[in-house]
Amino acid sequence: RLGFAPLLALALALGVSLGVTLAQDALEKSCSLSKYRFLLPHELKAMQSMRDHFNDIMAPAHRKCHSTLFHRRWSAAKLSVPDRVMLVEAELDLATAVLELPTGPSFAEMHHWPLAFLTQAQKDLQRCVAVEAPSHQPSGKLRHWLQRLEKDKKTETAGCLEASAIIHIFQVLDDLRCAARREQCT
Repeated sequence: RLGFAPLLALALALGVSLGVTLAQDALEKSCSLSKYRFLLPHELKAMQSMRDHFNDIMAPAHRKCHSTLFHRRWSAAKLSVPDRVMLVEAELDLATAVLELPTGPSFAEMHHWPLAFLTQAQKDLQRCVAVEAPSHQPSGKLRHWLQRLEKDKKTETAGCLEASAIIHIFQVLDDLRCAARREQCT
């Protein structure tokens, strides 16, 4: 037979344990992009430094690229919130993939922090897609763009994809901020 005090201690321990588990499950099932609404100056500076370094050192070799992937007649603000999240997820998939490619030591150092930032944003967005829109079908505009992205991934050289993603990194960040602002993005 258990006394009242040990029984109370056991009940409290189970309640705390259950509470921690429920809180952890809620965090894993939540979608919060609020930290991307406003990027910090050092985050923007790291992206700018990476893009400038790429333009100075590597971009001249890719001047013959004709990718129009980031040239759209519509903005992320014109999409529904789930479409925005899907758009940015695809853009981040491309950006992280090209930043993970082997490069020279000077550029590798320049893109280390931007890659870490973009990878974290990518993970956060994947969680949002899984939580908020697991079966969402993209609009016609977005579907067409996603098809063009897949085609470009197959037909463009890795260098052209890299150049396109890095040169347009601030468009990707703007789309990320728009997705984070949800309905308030105009």
